[in-house]
Amino acid sequence: MTTSTITSVRDLSGTYTLDPSHSRIGFVARHAMVAKVRGAFNEVSGTATIDGANPSASSLEVTIQAASVDTRDANRDGHLRSGDFFDVETYPTITFKATGFAITDDETVEVTGDLTIKGVTRPVTVPFTFGGAAVDPFGNSRIGFEGDVVVNRKDWDLTWNAALETGGVLVSDKVTLEFEVSAIKA
Repeated sequence: MTTSTITSVRDLSGTYTLDPSHSRIGFVARHAMVAKVRGAFNEVSGTATIDGANPSASSLEVTIQAASVDTRDANRDGHLRSGDFFDVETYPTITFKATGFAITDDETVEVTGDLTIKGVTRPVTVPFTFGGAAVDPFGNSRIGFEGDVVVNRKDWDLTWNAALETGGVLVSDKVTLEFEVSAIKA
């Protein structure tokens, strides 16, 4: 693999396609107030047009197939697909469409956009750290980013819960959304 001369988010330009086999879009929530449960979506697609010299000219759209949720527990995944949570029969996709980009330093870009889950759209700002750029063994120009943000799931009508005998609830309201993205230049 060849290392690219791109060392800053300001050096990026072009259109990139998310590589789903080398990316992870996931979440972390507290379960029963004592542990964390991690999950991810296995079917994601997205494109970004990046202009590091003029970030306001950049764009990003991501589509997630809600039914592809995977927490490594079939029963929990089935519950997450149900009307109690994602209601995948009625709302098969989760989408994110960027509305703004702000480069804060050579390695960080804050992406603000509209996150739509279950037909509810709310703004979210995710700080992404640039992981680097390289040309892979197949000649693809590849870039990487990582980011996370904490949201309140109730803001998207994800309100199901169960009270615990010891106090508290089964599922935390606060959920960390995690992004580990590898994208290939078109």
